[in-house]
Amino acid sequence: MIILSGTIGAGKTNLTGLLSNHLGTKAFYEPVEENPILPLYYQDMERYTFLLQIYFLNKRFRMIKQAMEDDNNVLDRSIYEDSLFFHMNAEKGRATKEEVMVYDDLLANMMEELPFASHKKAPDLLVHIDINLETMLTRIKKRGRSYEQVDTNPDLCAYYQDLIDHYGPWYEQYNASPKIAINGDRLNFMESEEDKKTVLKMIDDKLLELGKLSREEYDRLMAKLED
Repeated sequence: MIILSGTIGAGKTNLTGLLSNHLGTKAFYEPVEENPILPLYYQDMERYTFLLQIYFLNKRFRMIKQAMEDDNNVLDRSIYEDSLFFHMNAEKGRATKEEVMVYDDLLANMMEELPFASHKKAPDLLVHIDINLETMLTRIKKRGRSYEQVDTNPDLCAYYQDLIDHYGPWYEQYNASPKIAINGDRLNFMESEEDKKTVLKMIDDKLLELGKLSREEYDRLMAKLED
């Protein structure tokens, strides 16, 4: 199982599709479009932070159990990343200490269950996409979700920068599995064919190194990239 991480607009959904198609495995996507709470959260973060995180926690727990069933399935965001958002919001006073206590206890309980959900005890690989604020805002504007736009809510700019500031330390401290970082500012895999091939080869190389691809499988994937 491969998990992706990165800020809003990093390109996780796009890379999840590219990678699962490349590997011939199954993609699991974060429930966004059908999420009834997310637009409410952007309207009133203090009121809906706890509810939103419980919603995501439940969905991600179900998804990661399903994804663990086969090698190299791809998740565009996982439960390992979940507490980053909630604790960032708690630091800003958008969650009470009681909500933090309940959330942390529930997350710890869920994480203890994951080893028993499958033969796997952890992801095979974390692929983190790192982008700056300029790239983030450009992609958010391009995908057009009204509640995410800084044009209508300028306060979101500080919120987005805060996310970026929290992701660096989170990635450095992450130790649940092997990991690699992709420079999403330099490698525009969403629009450039060459950058897409470069990113996929980086991931293939790491999977080969970890023994998650055989040499035969790796050579087949390299030939596929060259076509």
